[in-house]
Formats: sequence, structure tokens, C-alpha cells
Amino acid sequence: MNDDSAPKDPNTDPVLQMRVLREHVASVYASHTVAISAHFAWSVAIVLFGYPRVEPALQVWVLPWLALLTAVDAYALLAPRWTPDVPLADTPRWARRYTVLVTLVSVTNVPAIFLLMVVNDPVVTSVATVVIMGSWTRVAQARWPIRAAVLGYGLPTMSGLIIALAWRGGDLHWLLAAFCTVNLVLTLRTGVQQNKRLTKSLILQFENEFLAKRLNEQIEATRRAGEEKTRFLAAASHDLRQPMHAIALFGAVTEQALSGQPEKKNAEHLLRSVDALGSSLDAMLDVSRLDAGTMSVESKAFELDVILLALDRTFSPQAEQKGLALRVRTSGLWVRSDAHLLHRMLSNLIDNALKYTRRGGVIVRARALGDTVRVEVRDTGIGIAPDQLGQIFEEFYQINNPGRDRARGLGLGLSIVKRLSHLLRHPVLVDSRPNRGTRLRVMVQKAEAVVTLPVDLLLKDLSPSMRQASIAPHLPERILLIEDEAEIRAAMIELLHGHSIDVVAVASKTEAFEVLSRPEAASRPFSMLLCDFRLADGEDGLEVGLCLRERLGPAVPLLLVTGETAPERLRRARVAGVPMLFKPVSAAALLKAIAELTTRRTSRRYGTHTCENSA
Repeated sequence: MNDDSAPKDPNTDPVLQMRVLREHVASVYASHTVAISAHFAWSVAIVLFGYPRVEPALQVWVLPWLALLTAVDAYALLAPRWTPDVPLADTPRWARRYTVLVTLVSVTNVPAIFLLMVVNDPVVTSVATVVIMGSWTRVAQARWPIRAAVLGYGLPTMSGLIIALAWRGGDLHWLLAAFCTVNLVLTLRTGVQQNKRLTKSLILQFENEFLAKRLNEQIEATRRAGEEKTRFLAAASHDLRQPMHAIALFGAVTEQALSGQPEKKNAEHLLRSVDALGSSLDAMLDVSRLDAGTMSVESKAFELDVILLALDRTFSPQAEQKGLALRVRTSGLWVRSDAHLLHRMLSNLIDNALKYTRRGGVIVRARALGDTVRVEVRDTGIGIAPDQLGQIFEEFYQINNPGRDRARGLGLGLSIVKRLSHLLRHPVLVDSRPNRGTRLRVMVQKAEAVVTLPVDLLLKDLSPSMRQASIAPHLPERILLIEDEAEIRAAMIELLHGHSIDVVAVASKTEAFEVLSRPEAASRPFSMLLCDFRLADGEDGLEVGLCLRERLGPAVPLLLVTGETAPERLRRARVAGVPMLFKPVSAAALLKAIAELTTRRTSRRYGTHTCENSA
């Protein structure tokens, strides 16, 4: 099967041969005017020099010859020229045309050579021979791109000179004739070699251009594939998140309603399944957000042990369930990084190590190396073959998982680590031995100890009752919900009503402004706006929320709850400064976010917008 992506053999590719010839023709025509003008000036000089010195019987032939030469040179100058607009297929014709022109010019040189010979002056003969040989060599260099043109100019002129010298006879003339013969042969040989070099150089140039074009096409195809993948993940994630969000909320309501009853375990199992699926969707979301550049980095100094202890509490139950030993060694070291993103990085590394370790365990430790802290995650798992080390950070790549065991996730964990590594500028080094284990090291900038600790990482380890007790006093009294999915609206109403929050739910911008136009909206103002990002009929939830916020006042917080993962939409929300939660959202996470926004109510605007039909 033919491979169109590979350069073709120049000996069999007529198009490539034609392009090379086109460059040769362009090269010789570029110096054509100067060459013909110089030839005419040289001919006139010979006439002025030789005419007074020849016999009167020969003088009658000089002027006709000069007229013929003038006509030939004028024709060569005024004849149609090759231009870049000439079709590629016509290139051979223009090469032949040029060869004919220079051959005619060369033929007109022959009478001038015999004119110099009849002067019968050894000095004149010697000087003229050297000048003609030098002129021929220079002209040949200018015509090397077209081999036929070199022959067409060289053979008439130099053959005429050699014959004229031999005709004069004598040792001097025979010696000069021998020099001219050697010069002719060597110059023609050099011309052929130079023509081959020029041709080869042009072929390499065109092949490189071809390869560069193919490379650009492949880069563009890869870029398009990446965009299509991102759009697919965004669409699939959004469509999956919508029903999962409703299930999660209804599950939380059901769990609360079944409190103290045996059936509560069923609701707990349901929520755990939702959390598992949510983790997979969150992994796809993280990839999309990292590709979109919507993850901000808040670098600060903190004690690394805070993250390590949180990781120990998170993964110890998972390790115990698999019969593995998880050893997290504290170090007392301080680093400078984004605590949450570094926590995510190390979480993915430990999770991956536990998934691929059947016996033994995982060790997590940190060591200082000059100005760097090396955080190491080492396991006794199945290891990685050397030829697979370069692939483990690719999306959806999993080692020894042809059946796509769901327990091993989607294969996005290390892909996210790679992206976070670039974002945080924390290089990740990996070495592994098959059947012996793997060691991954994250290089983090070392920092001096300060007072502030990122204790918010430990909040996730509080019991649900403690979290609920700390959140309840900060929940708002009244929320305006804009959500086009009926099931999600119903689930949100049930959940928020269960926490003593008055909710008015609408499906569109028009309905929202109708609610705000009622007298009740003035007597009982809304404390918060809760809006889906992608509404029905193409309405943009971000724009709708900002318009409603302009109506209610800048002190009313706006929270987007969305299944959207499209990079451009995420970037817009970030630029607008609007916080987002990504579906499926657990009840605890939703309530916590609502409480935090309520306690942080401020007059800061998210943006200035002109809203249509907002009255």
C-alpha cells in the first residue's frame, strides 16, 4: 500500500523533477540581462580594438558581423522572459528556450575570435585567449543550473578558440590551444558536478518542505483531535452529571429521611456508588480544567506534614482493606506550593500505587536535597516495563488491564499528575523494576517555616455531624434556584427545605425575572442565587446569574452548579470570578459551599453586564 506521507523518489516523481527544473530556470534567468549586456559590451570592445589592426579586405566583414551580434543580443534581451507566473508544466519549454538563446549568443562569438587571431600579435593572442577562457568559466558558473545551456554556450565559443589557435599554428598557438582544450574539459566536468549538487540540494530542500508540511498537518490533526476529545468529554460529562446529580441529592434526602431505620444502609450504598462514579467524572473534569488553564495556583509556604497526615487518614482504610501496609513518614519539612493541588498530585500517586500493589505496601516520605524537597511514593507492586515508562502518563493508559477493571479507575490519575506537574513546576521522576515495584518522586521547592498552616485540608476528615453543626448557622434564609432539569429542581428543593431554607425554583431567565417582579420579592428578598450553567434553549447560566445579580444587588452571592466541563465555558466563569460546583455534588459539599458564600457576602461585583428584558 502506498504511503502518501513519505517523500517520493526524486528519480520517479515527475512533479518533484519539474519543481527542481523550475528553480534552475529561475536562477539562470535572474542573471540573464546582466550577462547579455556584458557580452555586447565585450564584443564592441573587440571591434574597437581589432578593426584598425586588420587588413582592409577583412574590415568589410567586421561591421556586418557586429550588426548580426547586435541583433542576436537585442533578441536575447527583448525576447519573452520566464516569470514565476509561468505554469509548472511549461518549465521544460523555457529551459530549452534559454539554451537556444545562449547557444546563438555563443555562435556569434566565433567571428570575433578569428578577428583577434588575424591581428598576428603574440601578446594580443595570449591576452585574448586568457580573457576568453576566464569569461567562459564565469559564464559557465552562471549557467550551471541548466546543463544543456553550459554545453550550448561553451562548445561553440571554446571550440572556435581552439580551432582558431590551431589554424594560426606555431608553438605558442599550439600550447594555448592545448590549455583551452583542458580548460573546456575541466569546466564542463565541473559544471556537470555542480549541476548535480544543485539538483540534490533542491531535492533535499523540497523534501524538507514536504516533511515540514506533513508535520504541520499532523500537529494540526492532533490539535483538532484534542479539541474534539475535549468537546466529547465535556458533552459526555455534562449529560452524565445531570442525572447523577439528581440521584445524589435524592439519595441524600432519602438517607436523611431513613435516619435510624435499617433501610438507611441501602441509601448509603447508593451514595457510595454515586461517589465512585462522581470520582471518575471528576477525573475527566480535572483533565478538562487543566487543559483549559482554569486551575489557579495559590503558592505559599506550609508544613508538608499537614498534607502527609491528611493522605494517611484518607488512604489507610483502603490499604487495610487490601491487606497492604501504608507507611507515611512525617518529616517536619516546609515547602512552597499550592497545598490543594500538591495534595491532589500525591493523592493520585498513592491511589495509583495501591491499585497496582498486590502484596507488601506503599511508603510515602520526604527528604531535603538542598533547596528542594523530594517527596517519594514507593510501592512493591507489579512494576513497569522500561518500554512502558513513557506511556504511563498518557490519558486512559493502564498497565495489564485489558478488561478495564473498574476498580482501577479510568487511567487518568497519572495524566492529571503530569498536568499538575507542569502547572506547579514540580518535576516528577519515575523509575521502576517489573515485579519489584515503582518509585515516583515529586520535586518541590523548599521553604522556611512560618506560622500559617493550611489547616483547611483537615476539614474533610471531620465527622459529618461536626461539619453539619458548623455549617447550619451560616445557611441563607431564601434562595432563588434557576435549573431547567425538573428532577434536579425537585431534588434541590427537597434537600434545601430539609435544612430550613426557603427555595423558589424556576427553569429560565424569564421565569426568574417574573419572580423578582412580585411584591413578595421585595418584602422577603433572596439571600443567594443558585444557577445551572447550561440552561434550556441555549440560555447561558453565567449570563443569567450575573443579570439577576445586577437586579438583586452586588451583596447577593451567586453560585453556579453545573455539569459543564467545556474549557471555554470554565474559563469564562473563572474570569467573571463566579464560584462553581461540579455535578454530581454531594449534599454536604453543596451545603458547605452555600454556607461559605453566605458568610463571605461582600459588595464585590463579579462583572458589569447589560441585561436585556430584565425588568
